[in-house]
Amino acid sequence: MAKPLALTSGEPAGIGPDITIKAWLRRNELKLPPFYLLGDRDFLNHRAKTLGLNIRLADVCAEDASGAFSDALPVVATGHAATARAGQPDDTSAVTAMASIRHAVADVIAGRAAAIVTNPIAKSVLYRAGFRHPGHTEFLAELAATERGTPQPVMMLWSPALVVVPVTIHLALRDAIAQLSSDLIVSTVRIVVADLKTRFGLTNPRLAVAGLNPHAGEDGSLGGEDQTIVAPAIEILRGEGIEIRGPLPADTMFHDAARKTYDCAICMYHDQALIPVKTLAFEDAVNVTLGLPFIRTSPDHGTAFDIAGTGRANPSSLVAALRLAARMAAAQGA
Repeated sequence: MAKPLALTSGEPAGIGPDITIKAWLRRNELKLPPFYLLGDRDFLNHRAKTLGLNIRLADVCAEDASGAFSDALPVVATGHAATARAGQPDDTSAVTAMASIRHAVADVIAGRAAAIVTNPIAKSVLYRAGFRHPGHTEFLAELAATERGTPQPVMMLWSPALVVVPVTIHLALRDAIAQLSSDLIVSTVRIVVADLKTRFGLTNPRLAVAGLNPHAGEDGSLGGEDQTIVAPAIEILRGEGIEIRGPLPADTMFHDAARKTYDCAICMYHDQALIPVKTLAFEDAVNVTLGLPFIRTSPDHGTAFDIAGTGRANPSSLVAALRLAARMAAAQGA
């Protein structure tokens, strides 16, 4: 791949620095695509020493990252120093994390990077600094906004065992039900189908849609939303030539035989999607944001303050996120 991946620093006090260092040290063994970290070289060097790991770091610009990758972990400075200790975020954490994300978006939009991979952020830390978005996804959508408007971001959890998309994301369950609509399901699925074709190479994606209620509403006796909201959306999408079926009882959608019948499961709310994928592929799942004008993936875990700096952090999900971002970029021709 000619262009490297832009990797954000995430929350400096979390395990993002740990898994970044570990992944780069295993770059040859794992055949990782070239990437560079947007952050603070001195901070990363200090964390490596805390972990007892020897690592070479190189201050580079994005255009030189691929050439440096084999000999040193390329670091592109954002101009914001981090001072947080492992597990203890401080006043530099939020500004450092947000600057890294902004720089990554600027790089990929300018064509200096093939895709963005984001290390985990701590939303509570960002909120105290005035961050007004529910999470990474919505912030990225704002950064991708143009005069034509802000794109609708769609969260996908991808793994070799299961691919899921929640229609509503970070909402209390009562709010998720209130927000759910046929229009939202239709717009979400259209984005999913478009990206499955262009970024995953599927010519005719097969989708299975979970019902909102137990047993998909049991013909309305367990709730009418599946008949009045979910089913009409599916009919619209089927009329557009999309291979889609449902609403299906969620409790029978995720066993081995069922998963072989579809490429992606469309779920109505956060936990309906994330519980099965994290049960089946906790260390291999990747968070993917669809609907943006650039590719973004992320490890499917949090900052893990309790193990930051201890050497116990597992880089498997970051490795999967890097590999998937490179695969998507190649499929798209980036």
